[in-house]
Amino acid sequence: MSDEQVARFRVGEVALEGNLVVPQTARGIVLFAHGSGSGRHSPRNRYVAGVLNDSGIATFLFDLLTADEEREDMITGHLRFNIPLLAERVVGATDWVTKDSRTRDLRIGYFGASTGAAAALVAAAGRDDIAAIVSRGGRPDLAGEALDRVQAPTLLIVGGNDAQVIALNRSAQARLRAANELRIVPGASHLFEEPGALEQAAKLAAEWFERYLG
Repeated sequence: MSDEQVARFRVGEVALEGNLVVPQTARGIVLFAHGSGSGRHSPRNRYVAGVLNDSGIATFLFDLLTADEEREDMITGHLRFNIPLLAERVVGATDWVTKDSRTRDLRIGYFGASTGAAAALVAAAGRDDIAAIVSRGGRPDLAGEALDRVQAPTLLIVGGNDAQVIALNRSAQARLRAANELRIVPGASHLFEEPGALEQAAKLAAEWFERYLG
């Protein structure tokens, strides 16, 4: 496995950072769209990224907000639910990986958590270069009309104890026209903090990406 490298890219006037890992035999890359109040140092997403790296998949965990925006959002909370803004940042990160020499030849997937899942789905809408999407404890319902235009096979993973989010995911799933599945992890809550829950979610994600990025 390659060492983790810090990468910097721009989206309009904003400079963002991400952590890039590219295994030597990588056949695809997964971009992580973090949930509300989270970022590229999220231990849960870093764990999932490690599982994907062990499967030979490159990962790019990047911040959707700048440091100043994060501080502002801690007070106001208005940016974390600004799905169009977050989706624009995901598109910017995608544009970067399609041009960088280390990643430009790799098939692309998205992994989104919480509101990040909606941002990933909006970013993927209408694009044929996104090969797969996985949502963990996500809010795909917030993607709205973009769900109709998602072409990438989409896996929705939800905790069995997260009843409200299960209902929201079922509603969003009904709008997806691309191949899709809803997988429920028994006994897991919204953050998959229970013993073995995150491991099971990571395994499901890895299997999905191996199927469609391989």
